[in-house]
Amino acid sequence: MLKVENLSAGYKELRILFDITARFEEGRITTIAGPNGSGKSTLLKSIFGLTTIHGGQTLFNGKDITSIAPYKRTRMGIAYLPQVGKVFTNLRVSENLKMAGYILKDEEFKKRQELALDTFPDLRNKLSQKAANLSGGERQFLGIATALIRKADIMMLDEPSAMLSPKFSSIIFKKILELKERFNLTILLVEQNIKSALDISDNAYMLKSGKIDFEGTAQNLLKHEKFEKFCIGI
Repeated sequence: MLKVENLSAGYKELRILFDITARFEEGRITTIAGPNGSGKSTLLKSIFGLTTIHGGQTLFNGKDITSIAPYKRTRMGIAYLPQVGKVFTNLRVSENLKMAGYILKDEEFKKRQELALDTFPDLRNKLSQKAANLSGGERQFLGIATALIRKADIMMLDEPSAMLSPKFSSIIFKKILELKERFNLTILLVEQNIKSALDISDNAYMLKSGKIDFEGTAQNLLKHEKFEKFCIGI
């Protein structure tokens, strides 16, 4: 469904990624692992069109989208949820959901909203609350719910468990697995809680200094001799 070929990218003149080639299979969860500064978040941003591309390309369903604007990638079915700024905190929960479905007809929006609320039932009683008043975990729920309303086929999650309690972290990982199994979503996951991420993942890439140091199954990465050195940073 999605692949990058010989992708080199960064921020203006600063290069972070070097000749990355990776494939992300439909209906699978892929964890992007590696120590801090290895380029994990930059890879997600590059796929979404938020970096400077110095070479290579990004292909979605066989189409070259390297030069396509991020908002057009959203309409194509690619959702990117950054660690911060994934929801409009000054708007109510209901308004966030409505903003996500602004291009949908009323009947379709209602169906998609019901599906999102069915997936994240904790949001039903908070529709009139401002997103700023939600807990960290509830904001994560809301961010993912907006992607469901937009009918995303690919969901890229950057540190979804960051700053969450162990309880909410556990729930988040269960929900991510549910998204894959229930909606056949293709999920790219960058996560500080690497072992929990790999436990729910099918495939994995490990980055080191902006280059791929490992590619294979998530379980093989867990067993890899370099796992602790490069993923956990010890």
